[in-house]
Amino acid sequence: MSNKTIAFIGTGNMSYAIIGGMLKSGFAAQDIIATNRNPEKLAKVSADFGVNTTSDNISAINAADVVVLSVKPQMMAELCATFEKHNLDLKDKVIVSVAAGITINRLKEMLNSDTKVVRCMPNTPSLVGLGVSGLYSQDIDSEQQAFIDKIFSATGITTWLNKEEQINDIIAVTGSSPAYFFLFMQSIEEKAKQLGFDEQTARRLVQQTALGAAQMAVSQEQTSLEQLRANVTSKGGTTHAAIEFMKDGHLPQTVAEAMDACIARAHEMEKQI
Repeated sequence: MSNKTIAFIGTGNMSYAIIGGMLKSGFAAQDIIATNRNPEKLAKVSADFGVNTTSDNISAINAADVVVLSVKPQMMAELCATFEKHNLDLKDKVIVSVAAGITINRLKEMLNSDTKVVRCMPNTPSLVGLGVSGLYSQDIDSEQQAFIDKIFSATGITTWLNKEEQINDIIAVTGSSPAYFFLFMQSIEEKAKQLGFDEQTARRLVQQTALGAAQMAVSQEQTSLEQLRANVTSKGGTTHAAIEFMKDGHLPQTVAEAMDACIARAHEMEKQI
């Protein structure tokens, strides 16, 4: 599927990041189309990347082999209705949806087409090239899968899921989890300010420590996270006191239950859309 045309329907921050990553990884600008109703956003994408831009979704889809639907879940039905109104033929295209809460069967109902569909759940670190994209499809062949994987690998790593319901799990594990880390960082930052550090210093200390810890986990991937934590925790020492306090407060259980709440909400959204 080399030299195929990819259309992004809706060019917000996530699509912007994916397009930028694609160009860095070798995709040609002329093979990418970006659409948006906002002319300022289109002008920025065009100026920054030199890709084709248009406010006409229909012409973009007609010209594309792969169509990435990057709109809010509550807007998807209205968008798909415009496709049917214009009698779009989607049978030879691969449709990629990044909308949470819309199953493949539900999207096919909205499209009124049995086209090939891929569900994708990227996360916000994709904006800095360090993202994770969970992917699932029951329709595409190996060549198409490799091409879709290449697109989303441009902003980080990908993982293909065995069952569609795992999309809701990947939301809890990677889609929503940057917010968990930000909350933890925020909590440390707030305490640092209470201890007398100014706001700028507190922020720099926290983000550098988080970055360093994450990089250690990456560079020592063969070492379990439990062992990495233990390596910093001398029994009876200061870190040990903090860790034991967190355990007494049931932090691991709280995290697990929070992730369960995330998954439950994803299931609720599937019933509502």
